[in-house]
Amino acid sequence: MTVAKIQNLDELAQRLLDQNMHFAELSSGKTNQTELISLLIIQGRTFVEGIENVFRHIKGSCSMLLLTEDGIIAARDKWGRTPIVVGRKAEGFAATSESTAFDNLDYEIEHFLGPGEIVRLRPDGIEQMRKPEERMQICSFLWVYYGFPTSTYEGRNVEEVRYANGQLMGSEDKTEVDCVCGIPDSGVGMALGYAAGMGRPYQRAISKYTPTWPRSFTPANQEMRSLVAKMKLIANRAMLKDKRVLFCDDSIVRGTQLRDNVKVLFHDGAREVHMRIACPPLIYGCPFIGFTSSKSDMELITRRIIKDFEGDENANLDKYATTDSPEYQRMVEEIRRQLGLTSLRFNKLEQLVKAIGLPKCKLCTHCFDGTGCF
Repeated sequence: MTVAKIQNLDELAQRLLDQNMHFAELSSGKTNQTELISLLIIQGRTFVEGIENVFRHIKGSCSMLLLTEDGIIAARDKWGRTPIVVGRKAEGFAATSESTAFDNLDYEIEHFLGPGEIVRLRPDGIEQMRKPEERMQICSFLWVYYGFPTSTYEGRNVEEVRYANGQLMGSEDKTEVDCVCGIPDSGVGMALGYAAGMGRPYQRAISKYTPTWPRSFTPANQEMRSLVAKMKLIANRAMLKDKRVLFCDDSIVRGTQLRDNVKVLFHDGAREVHMRIACPPLIYGCPFIGFTSSKSDMELITRRIIKDFEGDENANLDKYATTDSPEYQRMVEEIRRQLGLTSLRFNKLEQLVKAIGLPKCKLCTHCFDGTGCF
């Protein structure tokens, strides 16, 4: 099993074909990345050599679990972009990417793998096969968006980080509003902290209808994604009527869902709709992890606006990524205008890093500022 995003998939596949290897599986009409990784592994004399061969050749990221005749081998991505945690109970050991998976299965957390670390799990113990790297760039978006609230990465619980993130932002916000509300699910923890930092009540002016897809980016096409996004959130008209409501959300990717939600909120009686985003604007597509279904940077609302402003979606990206620069302020105002919001603010990168509590050099922030290593 792999959790991976490989940027040079076609190049590696052709290289393996040139070595007279063959592929038996396709995934969405392309080379199956798990099969490609397995072919890279068998080029080593040992499992460790084979996994290191994967680390050397892929551009992107890859964490993996291998079922062998002598236990399960767990290997974390060389830069640690995605997590692996080992749990233990009387019957033996298990490994997962989310520590929350252990909570209801009676496992106790035994070990968090470091970047590039390889271990073998047997019923009677854990064998370290490769020591972890010193360097790490774990994805900061884990805490912002797709981490489950009860999960913990690098000793930092997701919900604690979201609360601290919102509290830091809220303590600086002097906007006159009647209440604060989180867009479910990942905006709720931030909003609770925001309400505390701002000194305003938290109210559930919008709720999630749970018998739907857990994430609206999951469906394969935009039409279905839009339908899921519309159906999973239900505004509470009684809580909205004539109120100035400040909403917290994790991020703005395309902006299509949020634009539709804002129309509904005003239609259902809100007097003002203020939006606060847990992270900086997404300026760069992620080359390391498939956390959205985006196929192009032009699906980002920021890049479409930059193209409208500059005539080139790649022009002056560093300026647009710099908080409070003239380019940044112009872009944020245009996003606000297009989405129909009363006001819009994004978090500062320095503030997000502070909330996470790890050194900036140990976090991957590529989608915000373009930094990151292959």
